[in-house]
Amino acid sequence: MTVVLSRLKQTLEKFAELGYELLLDISSVDHMGETPRFEMVYELATLDDSKHIRVKASVAEDVEVPSAVSIWKTANWHEREVYDMMGIKFKDHPQMERILMWEGFPHFPLRKDYPLAGKESEMPDVAFSGVAPLEGGPFVTSPGSTRESGEPRAKGES
Repeated sequence: MTVVLSRLKQTLEKFAELGYELLLDISSVDHMGETPRFEMVYELATLDDSKHIRVKASVAEDVEVPSAVSIWKTANWHEREVYDMMGIKFKDHPQMERILMWEGFPHFPLRKDYPLAGKESEMPDVAFSGVAPLEGGPFVTSPGSTRESGEPRAKGES
């Protein structure tokens, strides 16, 4: 079901009243080059898992989406992830801050204009720089090999 952004929260509240008690996921799609650029996608289900519905709403760049935290508490983490990866902000969110990238990271990695190789940025002092935690563990890889032959495998296996 697709709704206009101005009716999104009202629509989500109605589905909650109709028994869609589970917010399974909130995601977003980047339609770079189109207007509006983004699309929000909400996956809802009933508690007995007998009914599912997908609610979508288009969102222009720099427009805030109404938060669903007042309807489903789990929306808190989902909305923070969408903000962190896509840069879409949520109006009236209780804690609109990054959840995966560090505070101050200036980019949004899941946008289509973000290069696959990443971008240079200043990492904070808390960045991990020690020995990889799995080094010497039960699995090994072969550096410089093809993807198939370089996949992790148990030590001693070819």
